[in-house]
Amino acid sequence: MKADTIVARSTPPGRGALAVLRLSGPATRRVLEKVAPELSAPPPVRRPTLAHLVNPADGSTLDRGLVTFFPGPASYTGEDLAELSVHGGVLVSALVEEACRRAGARQAEPGEFTRRAYLNGKLDLVQAEAVADMVDAQNAALHRTAVHQMDGGLSNRLAELREALVELEALLVHQIDFPEEDDPPVPVATVLERAGAVEAHMEGLLATAPEGELLREGALAVLAGRPNTGKSSLYNALLGEERAIVTPTPGTTRDALEARVQMGGFPFRLVDTAGLRSQAGEVERMGIEVARRYLAGADVILLCLPVDMDWGEPEDSFVAEWAPQVPVVVVRSCADRVPSTDGGAEASAADEGASDVLGGAGDVPEGAGSVAGRVMASARSGQGLQELRTLLGRLVFSGLVKMDAEAPVLTRRRQREGVKDARGEVAAFRQALRDGVPAEAAVSHLRSAETALEELLGVISPEEILDQVFARFCIGK
Repeated sequence: MKADTIVARSTPPGRGALAVLRLSGPATRRVLEKVAPELSAPPPVRRPTLAHLVNPADGSTLDRGLVTFFPGPASYTGEDLAELSVHGGVLVSALVEEACRRAGARQAEPGEFTRRAYLNGKLDLVQAEAVADMVDAQNAALHRTAVHQMDGGLSNRLAELREALVELEALLVHQIDFPEEDDPPVPVATVLERAGAVEAHMEGLLATAPEGELLREGALAVLAGRPNTGKSSLYNALLGEERAIVTPTPGTTRDALEARVQMGGFPFRLVDTAGLRSQAGEVERMGIEVARRYLAGADVILLCLPVDMDWGEPEDSFVAEWAPQVPVVVVRSCADRVPSTDGGAEASAADEGASDVLGGAGDVPEGAGSVAGRVMASARSGQGLQELRTLLGRLVFSGLVKMDAEAPVLTRRRQREGVKDARGEVAAFRQALRDGVPAEAAVSHLRSAETALEELLGVISPEEILDQVFARFCIGK
């Protein structure tokens, strides 16, 4: 780690009430003496102090702001650190940042503050990733997971698994050091049983990875169906804004529209696609091909069929053909057209038993695909929309819904691969013992599993892994 002092703006650029700059490193106090000469030496500790901020070249005033000093190691980075709260806007913060550079600091690199926190033992690599998730979180589920991981929830579980591997090694010490004894203190069967328990815990953690990674990426929910079945209207209604053009003319949507939306507390990438029909012009066929590709990669499909339209056209089977393994929610759209039982123009979703969210396909045959639920909905009246949002969250993120709110979750590919490697080594260790491999040889698998977990936590981390983790951080973090 470079023994220099860094500076960067930690708040987004642009017009605003305040901007916050960070300083960190051994020369932080000296930089403050030049930029904020009104401060006492040493500066007050953890107490925001109002001071004029000046250009060290000529002493001219740049702003009047709050300066808070955090002495190391009791700071975010573990070094002397200062936060300067100045007036918002592009120019003021840029001038103060330049003043700090003139006084001896350099521009921070992306993620360098958090990287220094990691290198100084203030947090581990999993917690550092949680910091990035917290900053990027745009949905409640990822925010909740990031908070728990910043507090060490996942790190503690990984450390417990590593400790269990160390204990397994200890059980084999006697066999390795005293091989001439016929009856070692711990039978091999006991070692196998304990190793199996560790492997099962790793398997349970790996089971959270598919949904955990979707918390960051968003699950792909694709609207599909024949032309004029209410897809674009439903798309707009779920987004809460007019994004897709809606007209009575079939084939209006020629391309795919994608937007991020939170449904049931979970993130989704909602996609409106071209209407599916056999007879279509060249441009419309290109749009249908785009729809086919989206359907093949979907996490869930919303198959739209108006309540006054019967199932049975050839196009209705396209979803099953193109995405046979993807769960399908049948949306009986335009539910406001359903006549009431007393002959009136409309009936509520409750009157019609509209939200059979956990039921079968009802009047939609097996040709619809893997039907996982059915909802009657109206983009015009809003009925059924909240039930649809709730169903999608429970369907795609069913594992996380059932889990305890503070249970550890793998949210990144790096985490998944690390635990997967460790589990593979434990499985190989168990197989080696069953095959009669000597303990001194079999134990190498346990050590490899420990290494995988240590790299995951950052106990040992090659430089390229650190570069990969911190490269996507913002400059001031």
